[in-house]
Amino acid sequence: MSENENNNEVIQTEEDINKLMQVRMDKLKELQENGKDPFEITKYDRTEFSQDIKDNYEQYEGKDVSVAGRIMAKRIMGKASFCTIQDSKGKIQSYVSINDLGEESYKAFKTFDIGDIIGLKGFVFKTRTEEISIHAKEVVLLTKALRDLPEKFHGLKDIDLRYRQRYVDLIVNPEVKETFLLRSKILREVKNYLDKEEYLEVDTPILNTIAGGATARPFITHHNTLDLDMYLRIANELYLKRLIVGGFDRVYEMGRMFRNEGMDIKHNPEFTNMELYAAYQDYNDMMNLTENMIRTVSKNVLGTAKITYQGTDIDLESPWRRVTMIEAIKEVTGVDFNDINTDEEALKIAKEKGVEIEESKQTRGYVINEFFEEFVEETLIQPTFIYDYPVEVSPLTKRKPSDKRLVERFEVFIDGREYGNAYSELNDPIDQKGRFLDQLKQREAGDEEANMMDDDFIQALEYGMPPTGGLGIGIDRLVMLLTDSASIRDVILFPTMKPLS
Repeated sequence: MSENENNNEVIQTEEDINKLMQVRMDKLKELQENGKDPFEITKYDRTEFSQDIKDNYEQYEGKDVSVAGRIMAKRIMGKASFCTIQDSKGKIQSYVSINDLGEESYKAFKTFDIGDIIGLKGFVFKTRTEEISIHAKEVVLLTKALRDLPEKFHGLKDIDLRYRQRYVDLIVNPEVKETFLLRSKILREVKNYLDKEEYLEVDTPILNTIAGGATARPFITHHNTLDLDMYLRIANELYLKRLIVGGFDRVYEMGRMFRNEGMDIKHNPEFTNMELYAAYQDYNDMMNLTENMIRTVSKNVLGTAKITYQGTDIDLESPWRRVTMIEAIKEVTGVDFNDINTDEEALKIAKEKGVEIEESKQTRGYVINEFFEEFVEETLIQPTFIYDYPVEVSPLTKRKPSDKRLVERFEVFIDGREYGNAYSELNDPIDQKGRFLDQLKQREAGDEEANMMDDDFIQALEYGMPPTGGLGIGIDRLVMLLTDSASIRDVILFPTMKPLS
């Protein structure tokens, strides 16, 4: 073994690992030769979990129990020993002695390694130090671990390795398991909230012939039987709105989306998104739903709507601020786009402020959006709804009656990060087709993220879609917020990683 001078952690070389594995392999071979192959065991009758015993000691004191789990610690003291086993709910200590197991079984127990999975039967008691334990009467090896767990004092610290070997991460870092238990509760509470609001959960296709519903670059695959290129969905919006056309008043879907884009602490190529649509509602209704839902989920999962995220206090309880994009830009930069009415004026002020605008996006609307992203977004710490976006960046949104250059859209920001996006949905098929044509021009100019033409969706709108409010929420980001996780990879069990080979 070698020492890492930077952090004093013990680092195993490949040779070390191979030697340790060989020792364990030899133990397994001996067990198999003696007819005690643990991998031949098909089940074990477990009656209790560690934490349940510890939480209800008075109920279990003196009673026989059967538990199963992984050996995480072990102390051999001649004819008596202690070991700690870890199951899905926590850890519990066991007292193991030669007098209770017999000489042969106790000898076998002493050969068990850290990481081995065992079944253990015995009665519940407290040691002299008042630690709740199990006095073992029987110990059975259920699985032989052939690899060592990370050294106990340092654990699995390498961030990259933790994401690649999540199975080890979950074993040795209990706080990681807690994050994913909370994730499950958060998803369940989001669904519970929508169920109570009478939204119908539905499923829509993941394989699409058109990448639509969002501005993003898709993953492309090929269907052999149809000899057809297809796309992994970047959003489920257009299918869900078809269901509103079909007569469902309220629908939602929570599932994986796929975008062939950059990776950072906020983005993973596949991520969980929730989209919902409600007939006869608009973006103001969606604001109310978003605020109430996130507040309710936080209270039900964490017991409070006043949380801390990465050292910053976030107040989800108080009414959330609502401000237009143009007003927010004016507050931060002093530039009032209500007084700037032409593309030329907008491009001039962009140049003065050092804001670069792509050649294919030389319009007032794109300038407004760039100003917001450049100067405003990172300043929005407490929950804030930014609404009334330029029509150029919102091809699926209904225009504002009072200003046709804007649309009835909002995004919600917390700690400088976007968590949700919502519209008063565009239901005019003529306008929608024109927007798609504008997007096609962007694609022809080299914008791979621009929307494609969806003729079937236009046809659906021609049958008539009622006024509709729609909302999309990034579930992974919501989980990050409510679990105080710094990176999206901390809340996705198996994030996308480049293969080591």
